[in-house]
Amino acid sequence: MPTTAPARQRKRPSSARRDDEAPLIPILARKVREVEAKAQRNKLGPTNRVKFQVIAFLVREERARVKADAELTDAARAELLKRLDGVATILAKTAARDTSLIQLLEADHATSPVAQRLRRDWLLDSGAELPPEELVISDAKPAAGPVPPVAAERAVTPPQIESRIEANPFLAPDLTSKPASQPRRRLDGWELMGPLYKAFETGAGGGSAVMDLPPVPEFDHLSPKGLEVMVHQARFLEAVRAGHRSFLLADEPGLGKTAESVLAASVANAYPLVVVVPNVVKMNWAREVERWTPQRRATVIMGDGQDVDAFADVFIVNYEILDRHLGWLARIGLRGMVVDEAHFIKNLSSQRSQNVLALAQRIRETTPGGDSLLMALTGTPLINDVEDFDAIWRFLGWTNGEKPGPELMDKLEATGLTPADKAFYPAARDAVISMGIVRRRKKDVAADLPDKLIADMPVQLDDEFGRSIREAERQLAERLAARYRRIVEARGDRGLAEGEIDADIVRLVAQGELDESKAAGTDGDNVFAMVRRIGQAKAGLAADYAAQLQRSVGKVVFFAKHIDVMDQAEALFAANGIRAVSIRGDQTSAARQEAIDAFTNDPEVGIIVCSLTAAGVGVNLQVASNVVLAELSWTAAEQTQAIDRVHRIGQDEPVTAWRIIAAHTIDTKIAELIDQKQGLAARALDGEAVDPTSSDSVQLAALMHLTREALGGE
Repeated sequence: MPTTAPARQRKRPSSARRDDEAPLIPILARKVREVEAKAQRNKLGPTNRVKFQVIAFLVREERARVKADAELTDAARAELLKRLDGVATILAKTAARDTSLIQLLEADHATSPVAQRLRRDWLLDSGAELPPEELVISDAKPAAGPVPPVAAERAVTPPQIESRIEANPFLAPDLTSKPASQPRRRLDGWELMGPLYKAFETGAGGGSAVMDLPPVPEFDHLSPKGLEVMVHQARFLEAVRAGHRSFLLADEPGLGKTAESVLAASVANAYPLVVVVPNVVKMNWAREVERWTPQRRATVIMGDGQDVDAFADVFIVNYEILDRHLGWLARIGLRGMVVDEAHFIKNLSSQRSQNVLALAQRIRETTPGGDSLLMALTGTPLINDVEDFDAIWRFLGWTNGEKPGPELMDKLEATGLTPADKAFYPAARDAVISMGIVRRRKKDVAADLPDKLIADMPVQLDDEFGRSIREAERQLAERLAARYRRIVEARGDRGLAEGEIDADIVRLVAQGELDESKAAGTDGDNVFAMVRRIGQAKAGLAADYAAQLQRSVGKVVFFAKHIDVMDQAEALFAANGIRAVSIRGDQTSAARQEAIDAFTNDPEVGIIVCSLTAAGVGVNLQVASNVVLAELSWTAAEQTQAIDRVHRIGQDEPVTAWRIIAAHTIDTKIAELIDQKQGLAARALDGEAVDPTSSDSVQLAALMHLTREALGGE
């Protein structure tokens, strides 16, 4: 059904004003400043990207109108064009900050219904009279079809799957009545996605994001022999039993999300079930299915799926090969889907995200009664910005990216509020949470879990290698400062006071360096190469500390980012007579599990050396209570995931993570920035009142710090 906003034709004020000849320009000037402010804070999400596009289109239209207006004097025309040039200049500066915006400036770029509504509303605000066809905006129907074009090129169908489809060629018919056409609602004319994100971004005081859950049942009918569902897990499963079918299960790592999901599928009878996971945890998921629902069969899809069990109840596939199997997965009548480490799909432009969203849409369309079970699992749903929710909400069917889905819209309508009301935001947050967000912290649900402590261990790089690193860092800082001075000299001081530093230019310089560094990787003289060299320089010191720790406390988990750091550590452990095993990205799943089992069960194995990326998720190492982080991550989430391999259910000792930090280097600042990032999830999901921190990436913030420091600003 087409939707219409309260679109009364508004009359232009009769009083003569400076803007009477072009009343749209002040509106564009105000809106472009809003977008510029968001871009400066690196929070240019979907809503403001649409605003950017609409401003650009209207500037073009208004420029053409002004040039063609024969009633304007030459002086008036020149003044109006100058003001439009000012708006266009801000657009260009914003696009230079985020180059992905440039494609939105193309004249033939398709506009969404949201963009069309913004254009209509701004024109009406300016007093323009629009034809009837521009007052009614039809919603674009989401593209159908389960298989994105790129995936179709690699699609495979294992022969066993054809046997399953032939054995039951017809999916169960959907005999449920279709909902009647939805009448126009009060909020249809409002842009709601931005306010929904804001509702979480300003979530302090709202408490933890947990939907109302039923009480614990009197008897445990779910746990297989020898296992016991914990209280917080039992309450979640009662919600499934009550009929809830879509969840963002955002419990902190270590609270048993995998077991909850396996049991939820059993309660909902959501079979066949597909589970999309990182490659490193596929075997663990198969084990958990066997452990918690031994009556069900799980199959792990490898490569082209030649060994897949076509008649299994649970299909486990990793993100990297999902595109090959989308076609047949869409044909076997799936009734449930679990996405593990769901923050992996936050980039909507990636093929990974498109595959997941396409399959979820197909499952919703083909499950009788629309009763499919959809679960997004992640202990770290927010990495950089609250709009990281976007892809997860789309996966769950709560929104389509442009507006809330019907169920969420009904909940928002029921509040009786609009985004113009201050009370709308806590009410909107509660409405989204009631859709199925379940976020429990260890301190809330597992009093027997020990606290974890992150202890920084500064080390001095006082050898020739360490001195060369500090010299390279000094040269990088001077290069950044020199770029800053050249830009300031070219632009003029712009009214800066003596010693004042222009933050926008600092950001511009840092972003340019970051873009060059990403292109060069760890080659050359840039921040990535420097951090890798710092890791190499710390490797021996970190391994030595881990060896000492192991002698004192027993088993130790050692995390590093780079293979050469892991190699140095393993060599030192061997030289000290300490048996060690390792988890690396190039291992097979069997070799990985063998290393985990050896570390867990063999008292002679004292240390496990782990890759931050390969062992940061889906690995249980709670046999140890001490973690050594030899190299720092670029994200707080990656650090948290690593530590929580140890700080999990089953851990009965205090957990300490020892971060080895190179003193007097950029390492110190990176550690500080990572700690600042920890506040994002606390503010958005846990309702804690924390000081807002920048949403800049750690890399960008570190380069900005170096620039300011070289300029004498810090």
